[in-house]
Amino acid sequence: MTGKALDTGKLMKELRAGNRAALARAITLVESRRSDHQAAARDLVQALLPDTGKAVRVGITGSPGVGKSTTIDTLGMFLIERGQKVAVLAVDPSSIRTGGSILGDKTRMARLSASGDAYIRPSPTSGTLGGVAAKTRESMLLCEAAGFDVVLVETVGIGQSETAVCDMTDFFLALMLPGAGDELQGIKKGLVELADMIAVNKADGDNVKRADRAAADYRSALRILGPRSEHWHPPVVTFSALTGAGVEKLWQKILDHRDAMTASGDFTSRRQQQQVKWMWSMLEQRLMARLRADPAIRNRVKKTEVEVADGRITPAVAAEQIAEMLR
Repeated sequence: MTGKALDTGKLMKELRAGNRAALARAITLVESRRSDHQAAARDLVQALLPDTGKAVRVGITGSPGVGKSTTIDTLGMFLIERGQKVAVLAVDPSSIRTGGSILGDKTRMARLSASGDAYIRPSPTSGTLGGVAAKTRESMLLCEAAGFDVVLVETVGIGQSETAVCDMTDFFLALMLPGAGDELQGIKKGLVELADMIAVNKADGDNVKRADRAAADYRSALRILGPRSEHWHPPVVTFSALTGAGVEKLWQKILDHRDAMTASGDFTSRRQQQQVKWMWSMLEQRLMARLRADPAIRNRVKKTEVEVADGRITPAVAAEQIAEMLR
């Protein structure tokens, strides 16, 4: 995309036809920091907007070792065998520092990465989490415009990344391990409140009884917390990503949630709220970009930082001074 004038019309036509190379180029355009690429990307996504919104958007989270990659591989192949096209995207705050892990995860998604009906894309490897999340949202829309029926958004990190993924998907799935005991003590209340379903993985072999006990403990924990929607009470299921047992039931729960949310009107309102949050997130990114792009402002901000660090002015006064620079 360098050295040539961008033909977004051709790119749009190829992407709508489901051309994977065109989808890769479009996402690269979205991720670019060049101002002309960013302008072209905005026009491209805006033009493709009527072709988006039909996919099932599922966010998937879980601690390291819970089997996210294997789950995505197994669930993705289950869907592809039923005629669906599946895209996998990642929101990974660690990618900002290290390059992230989803490129390694692709080796653990061996069947999915080899399928012509799947597309796996890592998150950008620089910028802030907010920036990564914004690009992932746009990538999700591009995948939908390219004809993908299901978009799985994996959060590799923890904390803020979970909220970011929850804010861009229709269904938020939390993966857990058998043997709840200590894990139940350490479970994050915030994560459970976000989850539309808890799925206990590795329910196979000698682990089946432990997985059932863990599921019972998680159900008890969920009864204490109020659900996100009065029309959906998060279920707890057990499954095995390794053998595929329970994956069909897991997917059916996701479809049941979609039906319940659609019937109640919550589905539309949640997506509308997500769009507005996205707008504010993009605005914050644009303002920060202005602070970084203008050399004069950048130098003044550095001086202000020193004054705050030295205790000469308060952070509140400093914030007001920086805000004035943008006027």
